[in-house]
Amino acid sequence: MPREPVVGILKLPICNLRSVHNAVYENGFDPLVIEREADLDAATHLIVPGVGNFAAVMRALEDDGWPPLIRGFAASGRPILGICAGMQLLGEIGTEGGNTPGLSLVHGTVGRLAPEGDLVLPHVGWSAVEFRFPHPVTDGVKPGRDFYFVHSYALSSDHPEEALGESDYGGRFVSIVCRGNVVGFQFHPEKSQANGLKLIENFCLWDGQC
Repeated sequence: MPREPVVGILKLPICNLRSVHNAVYENGFDPLVIEREADLDAATHLIVPGVGNFAAVMRALEDDGWPPLIRGFAASGRPILGICAGMQLLGEIGTEGGNTPGLSLVHGTVGRLAPEGDLVLPHVGWSAVEFRFPHPVTDGVKPGRDFYFVHSYALSSDHPEEALGESDYGGRFVSIVCRGNVVGFQFHPEKSQANGLKLIENFCLWDGQC
């Protein structure tokens, strides 16, 4: 009999822990706040939330020794989800606050958006997400639906097979990334009403296989 999902949420000094916790709970799961290495042993899934500066959030991870533990969790085949800055940390390099190595769980560099026209940064508000191919985490969500964004930086990658979702803000950018058992949302699904909650539910039920 399949094991009941135990969805862990990594606790960081800079993150949207409460809203992500509430969204997981609303989908019928009892989230486990991950505060120490031993907590990871109980988790079947891991969510890495984050808000703010790439370098600062990565430094917070490193100060507590999390990067090798997160990579080890990914290597175990268990599903990982990065949200907002948490998605950006999945990449190889972030340029915000100076070039900073990321977790390298997906390919790509996180750089500042350069929207055309009179659009300003940060990009705040609702924007459509187009799915480039099917994936278990987006199952049951219609393409082109709006999700809530707050960001000035985005992932750029030369690996189109990892660019699951794309959005436009004076230029195209990757808004959902995936690689094996790892997925990331640049937007905030926990603040994106029914469609966002559906994505979170899909992740919580996902076995990490594509």
